[in-house]
Amino acid sequence: MTETPSFLAPLHAISGVRAGWVERIPDLPITGDRDQAMSQLRPAHAAALAAFAGPSAPCWRAEQVHGNTVALAPGSQEIIAPDGLPCIPDADGLITCEPGIVLAIYVADCGAIWLADRKTGAIGLLHSGKKGTESNIFQKALERMAVQFGTCPEDVTAVLGPCIRPPDYDIDFAAEIGHQAERARVGNFIDCGLNTASDLTRFYSYRKELGKTGRMMALIVRDSQP
Repeated sequence: MTETPSFLAPLHAISGVRAGWVERIPDLPITGDRDQAMSQLRPAHAAALAAFAGPSAPCWRAEQVHGNTVALAPGSQEIIAPDGLPCIPDADGLITCEPGIVLAIYVADCGAIWLADRKTGAIGLLHSGKKGTESNIFQKALERMAVQFGTCPEDVTAVLGPCIRPPDYDIDFAAEIGHQAERARVGNFIDCGLNTASDLTRFYSYRKELGKTGRMMALIVRDSQP
């Protein structure tokens, strides 16, 4: 498992919350599409998940279709993804308030957004690239957390992870995510500022590698209620 990066520190400052981030897997050549890449990455990601939360921890994944649907975990129906593991269909975001439930999102230029409510104990994890940002999955997640858990945006810490940025991409969706956080009155928003296309020793980049690339894995779990 990649050493926990400093940009996740604000989440770890919240009692009971742990966040994880798995970067590029060294010496693992990937030359196929997403389904092939996910199958190739499965052993490394499974080992990282076990190190993060234990070998038997329940892990929930989103199908990730570049939409703005946010699903509750557990409580949502699942399908089997091409890599053989279950995922929630049509979802690009996941939320939970149950301790011990691991949420996982995969990215390669799109941004992972970690969410943690300091008061209610709710957590979330979003996949927000160009399309997800345009349809404001961030706001959708906050609204769903408010309905499900009583979350107030002022109590939320949100972190945007590495994603593609100018000059390697003509749309600065990371900046727009920051504006969305401000408009939503999120209490604490952190943008790590890292560009996935600028360092292929650390990150996968769908655009830079012309679609033949792997995926980074973002994780979050709450070990206990606040």
